[in-house]
Amino acid sequence: MISHSPMNPAPVPPLTTLPDGTIKQVNPFSGTEVWTVPGRGHRPLPVPQSDTFPVTDANRDSQTDFGLDNMLKTTPEKARLIIDDNGEPRILRGLTVSQLHESVPLFRRVANLFEILTYNYWAVNYGYRMDASASRHMAEYLAEDEGVRHVADMLRTRLRAAGVPDGELDELFSDERVFQTVNEKAPALFGGGHDVIIARDHYIPGATSSDQLCGSGELDWDVHRLYIAFTVDAMDRLYRANPYVRYVATFQNWLQPSGASVEHLHKQCVAIDEHGLQNETEIAQVRGNPNMYNEWAVDYAGHHNLIFAENDHAVAFAGFGHRHPTLEVFSKSSTVEPWLMADEERDAVADLVHACHIAAGPHTPSNEEWLHRPLDVDVPMPWRIVIKWRVTPLAGFEGGTKIHLNTISPGDLKRRVLASLLAAREEGRLAPGIRLGNEARWERNSLRYNPAIR
Repeated sequence: MISHSPMNPAPVPPLTTLPDGTIKQVNPFSGTEVWTVPGRGHRPLPVPQSDTFPVTDANRDSQTDFGLDNMLKTTPEKARLIIDDNGEPRILRGLTVSQLHESVPLFRRVANLFEILTYNYWAVNYGYRMDASASRHMAEYLAEDEGVRHVADMLRTRLRAAGVPDGELDELFSDERVFQTVNEKAPALFGGGHDVIIARDHYIPGATSSDQLCGSGELDWDVHRLYIAFTVDAMDRLYRANPYVRYVATFQNWLQPSGASVEHLHKQCVAIDEHGLQNETEIAQVRGNPNMYNEWAVDYAGHHNLIFAENDHAVAFAGFGHRHPTLEVFSKSSTVEPWLMADEERDAVADLVHACHIAAGPHTPSNEEWLHRPLDVDVPMPWRIVIKWRVTPLAGFEGGTKIHLNTISPGDLKRRVLASLLAAREEGRLAPGIRLGNEARWERNSLRYNPAIR
């Protein structure tokens, strides 16, 4: 039994099954309490209903502001990932408007027009100024008339949303003042710390109906590896660009019930100047027990038969103590920074995350949350990604008790996912090297971290 202490918020074991079948869960890291009541876990997952319309070549890439036909409806590109003439992936950085159509991006990285922490936040509170590469990109971008017009349009949209009257906007962006206004306010679009990673396709290739959205699980596994790698590169760039950043929060919201404002596949990376309460709690816990991620997560999941997939460098299991049905993927690498991992270690995590999204399907709203060791921390904390299915509505019961009701137990979730993945493997959709169910040879203490050197 896990004891309650400042290093461990859980006063009871993470999983307790009562004689009637009720399952009580406590997250060993956060202390979140969750109950699963018998029977409710057998309900089918809700499928959102929406009006559909035909997808044609005319609307395939223009349905959202993130589509390829609308590249000037997003902020200037910081980077794009392409497949070059030799079939190799390559990252292009700092493109200008005149270069946007010289290649076809598989993924694009742009600044979020409505940042969580603004450029002004960093400038006023820390004296931050964007680095040389961002400054050069801005200068080259604004050297083109079309670049000035694009940035002016983006800034107008941003200021109008902030309540600036049209008359004042017309004055700010008049022929006499537009270049001055753009140069004063454009740094937020080139040197800010909140980026969006946008996938090329809104619909699956060959789609004929608008309900055939391209989610993470609809990408080929090798393309999904590039999606993860490009996002890791964005994290690395944000850390490098701003010395005041203490953590880069990375996440993906899929479909409107998960909080997605645009239902087009994308991730977000947000640089912040704190670790966040959850990280601070875990840092204190791991100082007391450097092996806690084995004991309270992977090993505990293994002992309770919740591991559904594994490969040489990562492991996936049905999570416990979460408000929503949750799948967790842990890297086994002794390198805790994803941008420093070997390609095969990073790809192994990507492959299991891809499998998790295949199991969920494109119509299940989800939050994908990345967790990694903050840059200025010296304790062993593995890179891990959790995928939460947003299919459980909050109930009034939870507000007063802080006990959450999750209709799918970890065991039921594992069985659902495993069945889906076995079928997906038969269809050839899974990456090579994934071991499912009983094939996964889980080993105790498989997360091998050496706190003396990491």
